Amino acid sequence: MNSRSLKQLSVRATVALWIIFLAFAVCIGSLVRVAIIDGEEYKLKAEKNQLLDTKVSAGRGTIYDANMNVIAKSASAWLVYIVPSKIESDEQRKQIVSMLSETLKIDEETLTQKANRDSNYVKIAGEVEEEQKNKIQDYIKQETKKNKKSKINEIIGIDPDTKRYYPYSNFASTIIGFVNSDDEGTAGIEKKYNSELTGISGRIIAAKNARQSKMASEYETMFAAQEGSNLVLTINEVVQYYLEQSLNQAITDTGAKYAYGIVMDVDTGAILGMTSKPDFDLNSPNTVFSESVLEDLEKIENEEEKKKEKQNALFAQWRNRTISDTYEPGSVFKTVVVSAALEEGVVDLNTKYTCTGSIRVADRTQNCWKLGGHGTETLTEGLMNSCNPFFITIGQRLGKEKFYKYFEAFGFTEKTNIDLPAESVPVPDVTYHSLEKMGISELSSSSFGQTFQVSPIQMITAVSAIANGGKLMQPYIVDSILDTDGNVVKKTNPVVKRQVISEKTASTVAGMMEKVVSIGTGKNAYVAGYHVAGKTGTSEKLNHKGFYIASFAGFAPADNPEIAILIAIDEPEGAHGGGVVAAPIAGEILEKVLTYLNVEPQYEDSEMKNISSTTPQLVGKTVEQAKQIASNYKIKVIGGGKEVVSQTPAASSQIRTGGVIVLYTDETAAKQTVEVPDFNGMTMSQANSAANREGLNVRFSGTTNSSGVNAYKQSVEAGNKVEIGSVITVYFKTSVNVEDN
Repeated sequence: MNSRSLKQLSVRATVALWIIFLAFAVCIGSLVRVAIIDGEEYKLKAEKNQLLDTKVSAGRGTIYDANMNVIAKSASAWLVYIVPSKIESDEQRKQIVSMLSETLKIDEETLTQKANRDSNYVKIAGEVEEEQKNKIQDYIKQETKKNKKSKINEIIGIDPDTKRYYPYSNFASTIIGFVNSDDEGTAGIEKKYNSELTGISGRIIAAKNARQSKMASEYETMFAAQEGSNLVLTINEVVQYYLEQSLNQAITDTGAKYAYGIVMDVDTGAILGMTSKPDFDLNSPNTVFSESVLEDLEKIENEEEKKKEKQNALFAQWRNRTISDTYEPGSVFKTVVVSAALEEGVVDLNTKYTCTGSIRVADRTQNCWKLGGHGTETLTEGLMNSCNPFFITIGQRLGKEKFYKYFEAFGFTEKTNIDLPAESVPVPDVTYHSLEKMGISELSSSSFGQTFQVSPIQMITAVSAIANGGKLMQPYIVDSILDTDGNVVKKTNPVVKRQVISEKTASTVAGMMEKVVSIGTGKNAYVAGYHVAGKTGTSEKLNHKGFYIASFAGFAPADNPEIAILIAIDEPEGAHGGGVVAAPIAGEILEKVLTYLNVEPQYEDSEMKNISSTTPQLVGKTVEQAKQIASNYKIKVIGGGKEVVSQTPAASSQIRTGGVIVLYTDETAAKQTVEVPDFNGMTMSQANSAANREGLNVRFSGTTNSSGVNAYKQSVEAGNKVEIGSVITVYFKTSVNVEDN
C-alpha cells in the first residue's frame, strides 16, 4: 500500500472517529438532558403512563337550621367517565354515546364532542343515581358477553361520587343556594362557605400494565377523602315556615311581582328567617318555576333569545332580594330621622307643627299625602300620621351635616357585611346623596325616605338598633361551624358595630312607634297582648312610575323587644299602601312567631273582650259536671251516655268565651259536620254571629282595636266541611287612616 493510500485511510479513520465521538457526545448529552435537566418531566410522564390516578370526591358538609334539622346534605352517588383513546371504531363510539345519552339524559351532540377527544379521561357526569349506574353496568356486562375481547370495561368507567340533597326543596332556597356539577357552591350559603363545606378529596392510585389496563389491587393505594365541616344556621325552621307561608299567600292575594321579608333577633343580629318570593326548588335549580315566566318563554320563537331569557329568569329566581336589591324605604325611614332629631335635641315630644297639606322647598311644592293636611300635630302624631311636610321641616332643622352623620351611623353608606354573597354596595350619588352634593331639595326628600335607596337588610338592621337601645349590630346567618364529630370549630359572637343613639332616645322612639301601630298608619300590624312597634312605608319605584313597594318594619314587644321584622311587597296590584298591604302580613307573622317563641302576652283591659279563652278538660266528667265547669260556653251534647268520652274543640284550645263546645257521650256517635261560612268583609260582631249560627267557634286575629275593621282572611276556606265546634281563625284589618307615603 502506497503512502497516498495510507494517508487516505488515516483521514477516513479520523473522520469516522470524529463521527463516533460526536454521536457519543450527542448520546451523552441526550442522557444528561433526559436524566438530569428534564428528568422530572419525563418521570411524571412515565408515572402517568404507568399509574391510574382517580379522584375520590369528599362528602360536603351538612347544613342545619338552628334546631339542628338537616336542610342540606350530601349522599353517595357515582361519577361516570370515558377513555376516548381506547374507543375501537366509529360504530362503537355511536353506540356508547347513544347509551349514555339515553341513560343520563345528556344530549348526544355534547357527548359526541367528548367522545372524539384524544384523551385517557373525560368526565361525562357526576352525581349519578344508583339506578342510572346499574343501567350502565348492565350495558358493559352485555357488551362484554357479546364479545369477550371487547375493551368496553376499559372505555367506560364508574367511580364513587357524592350528590347534594335538600330535604325541604324550596325551603330558604335563596339563602341556602346550591352547588354545581363539580360540587362547588354557586349561590347563597353554599357559595359563601364553600371552602368550609368542601372536604379534601381522596385518591385511588393504581398501577397499569403495558396494555394500559388496571393491575391487581395489590398495586393500588388509596388515600381516604375527608368530609367538609358542617354549618349550623341562625335560621329557625318554624319562623322561616311562617315567613314563607305568609309571603307566598301575599303574592297570591296582591298579585305582586315579588315579596320579601326578614325576621331578626334584635339583641344579636342573628337572622331567624329570611326569604324572597317567588323562589325555586334547590334540588332542581335550573328549572324555571314561575308559570307566568314559563308562558312568556314559550312565546319566544328564536332559540338563542329564548335561551338567553331563560338564563335571566334563572338568575332572577336565585336572587336573594333582601340583600341584593335596593329600594326607596319611604316613610319607614322616618324612624331614623326622628331618632337623629331627638338625639341632637332639635325636636322633643312637645314639638308641634301645623300641616296645611304642602310645604315649599326651594322652587318646588312638596305635598302631604293627606289632601288639606293634618292640621296641628305633635311629634308623635307626625310619625303616626306619616306627615311629609313635618318631616321635611325636621330634616331641615337637622341640617345636612347632622342628617348625613346619622345616615352614616345607622349603616346606610356601607354594607352590613352579613355572611351571604352578593350584598349590594352603597354608592355615593348613585344609591344615596353624598354630603358634598346634598342640597336643600335632596335633604328634604331624603327626610321622608325618597330619592335614595337602601337594601332590606340595611333597613331592618337600622330599625333593630332602635329596638335594642341604640346599638347597631352586624347581622349574621351562620351560628357555628362543626367538625365531622360535631365539635364546635368556630362560634359566631354578636358584633356591636357602634352606638348610634342613646338608650333614652331609642326608648322614646320605640314608644312613638308603638303608637304608630296602636292608633296610627300601622294599626293593621297590631297584635293583641304584644305591643308591636313599627312604621309603614309606601314608595314609588325609581324609573318605574306607577309601580310601588309597600313595606312595614318594626319590632315586638315594644317595651322589651325580642324580634324585628321587615316585610316588603313589590309591585302589588290595586291597593299599594304599606299600611294596607304590608302591615297585616307583618302582624300575622309576629303573632305566630312570638307565640312560638313563648313570649308571654301582656293584655290591656281593653283587649280582654276580644281575646280567646282556653277550653277546659271535660273528658271523663259527667255531662252535668262538664256543664258546670264550662258554664261560660255553649254546650252541645251528642249521644245518650252520661259521661263525656270526647270533646270538640279539644282541651286547651283557644276559643272566645261564649263559644261552642261539643260533648260526645258515645264513642260510636257520628261526628256532625257543617259548612264553613264566608267571613270575608264581615265585622267582628257579624263574624261571631255567623260562626255561632253554624255551631262553630271563631278566633279573632289582626286588627281588633280599631274602627272600620273587616275580615279579609280565614284559616279554613268558605264552603269546606268541618266538624261542629271547630275553631276558625278570622283575620281583620282596617282601611281607615292607614295611608302613608
